[in-house]
Amino acid sequence: MTVDTETRLLPAARHARAAVAVLFFTNGALFANLLPRYPQIKEDLAIGNGAYGLAVAAFPAGAITAGLAAGLLIRRMGSARVAVLGTLLTGAGILAAGLAPSVALFATALFLAGAMDALTDVAQNAHGLRVQRLYGRSILNSFHAVWSIGAVTGGLMAAGAMSLGLSLGVHLAVSAAVLVAAAVAALRFCLSGPDNGPEETGPEETRPEETGRKETGRERLTAEGARGTSRVGAVLAALVLIATAGTLVEDAGNSWAALYLSDALHASAALAASGFIALVGAQFIGRLIGDRLVDRFGRRAVARAGGLITAVGMGLALAVPTLPGTILGFALAGFGVATLVPAAMHEADALPGLKPGSGLTIVSWLMRLGFLLSPPIVGQVADAAGLRTGLLVIPAAGVLVVLLAGALQARPRRD
Repeated sequence: MTVDTETRLLPAARHARAAVAVLFFTNGALFANLLPRYPQIKEDLAIGNGAYGLAVAAFPAGAITAGLAAGLLIRRMGSARVAVLGTLLTGAGILAAGLAPSVALFATALFLAGAMDALTDVAQNAHGLRVQRLYGRSILNSFHAVWSIGAVTGGLMAAGAMSLGLSLGVHLAVSAAVLVAAAVAALRFCLSGPDNGPEETGPEETRPEETGRKETGRERLTAEGARGTSRVGAVLAALVLIATAGTLVEDAGNSWAALYLSDALHASAALAASGFIALVGAQFIGRLIGDRLVDRFGRRAVARAGGLITAVGMGLALAVPTLPGTILGFALAGFGVATLVPAAMHEADALPGLKPGSGLTIVSWLMRLGFLLSPPIVGQVADAAGLRTGLLVIPAAGVLVVLLAGALQARPRRD
């Protein structure tokens, strides 16, 4: 690559990276504006925990249903356009859910919002990978950290709106308008051209044959082909469960934290939002430092420690229920699961005997079951034995991760 080409690529890469960061931020903030409003919606619709759990499960159900359509739309429209269009339609679905006059319409709106959110999620990650190829080094984790910032911001926006006494419709309409406008503005700075075309290599990327360096462990693993394929199925299943445990804990905070704090611990509506904010805020911190921890200790040790933190932290919070202790428990759970999904995805992508991207696709697809199954399971248990008992799924997920962490890489591969 010539110096002229490098000079031409650098501004485009930087602008595209900022644009993708905006897309991740708005995606995280949109749905987070609705979550702290769930207790009000539940009360307005006069529904029990079981019906509420089934209703909010419509969001991940929509995501699972629409997820496979993302690839086709990206090939036809381009990942950036799909991400922005999905953001627009997600905002509309969230507003409709907030204004729904019945449980059926509430669930239908969440189903549509979840479907559009899935398209946005796949598209923004696809465009992030394009930008990453330009940089020639890993930057995808930083986008997910920005998503967490967006989620915290959305939760704070909701708490502020409730403190100001804004109606549900006004709050969600304003937040959707602002966030969609930001996504639309970011579109002009995204990369042009087809997503399936070859990307130009960024100035920081070098090739093994150009530097004379040895093959990495991952490259050797790929070259070895299907060696040890008898274990691939079992390892892949363990990775799916690890990722699903992470999504289950995240969804428990999304769907139930505000309700538990407001109903069981009698927190005000604005203060009840702090459980969700604490979870995603601590998750952001975990993602921010996660790469350094993995480089030093390996994915297995980090995941096992995270599972232990989740199990002990939330377990103690439920055993001795206090408002500060419960908020801290949700924070510890968010921190504990911060690296689980990226770790499972990375490990699945390196499994021998599978076509490129197959392991990653399987984990990404099936981990959404955590979002789908968590609300109705917690809701049914809550109706039978109380929400405090239902939230035991969080420490249980931590224990599951501790038991299955052996499927992850023990130490960083050094070559």
